[in-house]
Amino acid sequence: MAEKAASSTGSFPKGPEAHYVLDERRRAALAEVDNAAFSWFHVKVCMVAGVGFFTDAYDIFAINIAATMLGYVYGHQTPGVAAKLNVNQDLGVKVATPVGTLCGQLLFGWLADVVGRKRMYGVELMIIIVGTFAQALSAGNHAVSIVGVLVVWRFLMGIGIGGDYPLSATISSEFASTRIRGRMMTAVFAAQGWGNFAAVLVSFIVTVAFKNKIIADPDVNHLNHVDYMWRIVIGLGCVPGVVALYFRLTIPETPRFTMDIERNIAQASEDINGVLTTGQFNHDPDAVVQRADAPRASWADFKAYFGKWENGKILLGTAYSWFALDIAFYGLGLNSSIILQAIGFGTPPTKGTLGVYETLHNVTVGNLIISVAGLIPGYWVSFLFIDSWGRKPIQLMGFIMLTILFVIMGFGYDKLIASTGGKNAFVFLYCLTNFFQNFGPNTTTFVIPGEIFPTRYRSTGHGISAASGKLGAIVAQVGFSRMVNIGGTNKFVKHIIEILAFFMLTGIFSTLLLPETKQQSLEELSNENQEGFVRPPTTKIEVQDGVVVGRRV
Repeated sequence: MAEKAASSTGSFPKGPEAHYVLDERRRAALAEVDNAAFSWFHVKVCMVAGVGFFTDAYDIFAINIAATMLGYVYGHQTPGVAAKLNVNQDLGVKVATPVGTLCGQLLFGWLADVVGRKRMYGVELMIIIVGTFAQALSAGNHAVSIVGVLVVWRFLMGIGIGGDYPLSATISSEFASTRIRGRMMTAVFAAQGWGNFAAVLVSFIVTVAFKNKIIADPDVNHLNHVDYMWRIVIGLGCVPGVVALYFRLTIPETPRFTMDIERNIAQASEDINGVLTTGQFNHDPDAVVQRADAPRASWADFKAYFGKWENGKILLGTAYSWFALDIAFYGLGLNSSIILQAIGFGTPPTKGTLGVYETLHNVTVGNLIISVAGLIPGYWVSFLFIDSWGRKPIQLMGFIMLTILFVIMGFGYDKLIASTGGKNAFVFLYCLTNFFQNFGPNTTTFVIPGEIFPTRYRSTGHGISAASGKLGAIVAQVGFSRMVNIGGTNKFVKHIIEILAFFMLTGIFSTLLLPETKQQSLEELSNENQEGFVRPPTTKIEVQDGVVVGRRV
């Protein structure tokens, strides 16, 4: 069996020159991945990873409108004013997911580098599915409110969503050839825009369906039907996850992990040949393995690598850029319904139950406009230019444009909302901010950390960068909820937008810390010499009582 297994992976080099042979084989295998023609396997990777991001975005941004629905059913009722969640309740359901996401990004980012991308891929999706479905079935009682139950489930769902970021980024980058890597990773991330759009579209369809029921039967109080609506909107978020689960569990391990972390170069070479020719891979558990001696991840090695300024500044640049971007992206994205109501966009004159449905209808229409006019086009313009123009120029341009737009929207807020034309102009500018977030740092802050770190820290580095972004999302959400009503209901919106302009300005400077990554292999970007990356075996001499009793490698 041993002889048969050994033959299946080719003859193993032996003797003092073995490491040179393994080093050459490793570089040849990496070159095969980097220079591979675009194939169906690349499409499959994009689709499998992209469906996860579609699900993530749907589940994250569905709460934008669902929180308003929850307020009508479970919120505090003030005479003459529609019921709504109090500040702490609204904050809890919106911030629970980013907190869980931050934890998941750090945890799964580290686990993917320790136990493997494949072993973790799918686990995070199962957590998302369970957490999403549980929310739709949530209920409260005298001991715990439904908002408290939702906070717990949204936190757990967030852990799964957090795991999706480093795993999908790392898997798509490590399977991609150099010339299309940026477009592959952008295509994966662009599914976030469609997920956001789907959440709003489902909310719109559900709202119209129940609004028509009121018109058909106006004598019945249909407000309790809003309880059905938010459950339908959130619950449908688990459907795409269920569809994608099988494909995630069956995707092969990335050759780079097999080579550089498991140190099994022969198996990685076979895997590369399989996925690039047939799209399949085979793993023989009885095969004889010759381990290469390559740098290993450890706390001491981590400190040594990132302790060098040329490496540490990159982690600082990716982490802070994502932090600054998410201050605005989630500060606005999770509160766009509040902003639309604050400027009086589409506020209906009707009161009572019908007015509730008309408000939800107008808010969903406003969010659909924002999504279609800004979010989705921004991702796909990035897709067109990211491998030609480059990541760094797109990120710099995005932060500069966002700084300008937020200055105009913040300092010109009062004049803009004073008239119908001004409100429409504000919505147009708001759409432009969404466009330049996605044709800008929202895309590149995802792509660059998936490329720039060595294999043994690629997922960990991406997880740290992404978690910094979610820290920004948490800061933004807490700050928004605490400040938005200073001076009166929604009176502080203009100053919040001015604060966002400042953070976009700081993002310009953090971007300057980053190198350009286009058209370079992952190994070139790692700042490590690849010639002789596989080292000669170290011989340890065992001595007992002054007598050499053996040597071992």
